[in-house]
Amino acid sequence: MNKTLEEANILASEVMGMIADEVKGDAKIILCTPFPFLIPLKNLLGNSSQIFVAAQNCSEHESGAYTGEVSAAMLKSIGVPYVVLGHSERRQYFSEDGKLLAKKVDIALKHGLTPIFCCGEPLDVRENNGHEAMVTKQVEESLFHLDETSLKKVIVAYEPVWAIGTGKTATSQQAQDMHAVIRKHLASKYGNAVADSISILYGGSVGAANAKELFACPDVDGGLVGGASLKSRDFTEIVKAI
Repeated sequence: MNKTLEEANILASEVMGMIADEVKGDAKIILCTPFPFLIPLKNLLGNSSQIFVAAQNCSEHESGAYTGEVSAAMLKSIGVPYVVLGHSERRQYFSEDGKLLAKKVDIALKHGLTPIFCCGEPLDVRENNGHEAMVTKQVEESLFHLDETSLKKVIVAYEPVWAIGTGKTATSQQAQDMHAVIRKHLASKYGNAVADSISILYGGSVGAANAKELFACPDVDGGLVGGASLKSRDFTEIVKAI
């Protein structure tokens, strides 16, 4: 929940310019913006084949008397291709659980949106060595009801909640280990080919300084970038790292 519309336009314009000038290759860039900025930023991006917008959430309901909510159909109608679901802050502050998120995943897929499904553990769970069990349960609860075709449309993002804004940082090896656990768990139900086809992003204080090392890990396919995305130079350096 950052930036005014004017600030968001400036940030996006700076990112677009830097990406065009400096980024080689076909990295896909998704700007996950607050709801009021989706249409303006989509208009700003035009028909970019590299930079897209995503909503930060959507309702589990199709429509109806749910004041303040935004439906997947609404997002689809304005041409938004992606939606973030189950972000750690939604889980923490708004009590979103696995069953609710399974409904959100279903309704997003029904309307042709690509879910960016987030999972991850807090510090106490990590310290008690329960992180693998917790994260695989989160994945299972919200994704394992999908058939193979539907699952392949989902992007997974692993967020070690204990490494976000706490001063603690996960090592690239810790990131790789958890990504490998997630991929192996997906493979246990859907097979290696499907699991290998799914992008798993890392979302634990990704910055310009650690991005290259993180992205070099075999099971880390990209980043879910928080604070560093609010500065166009920092964000562009992260994109260049992949």
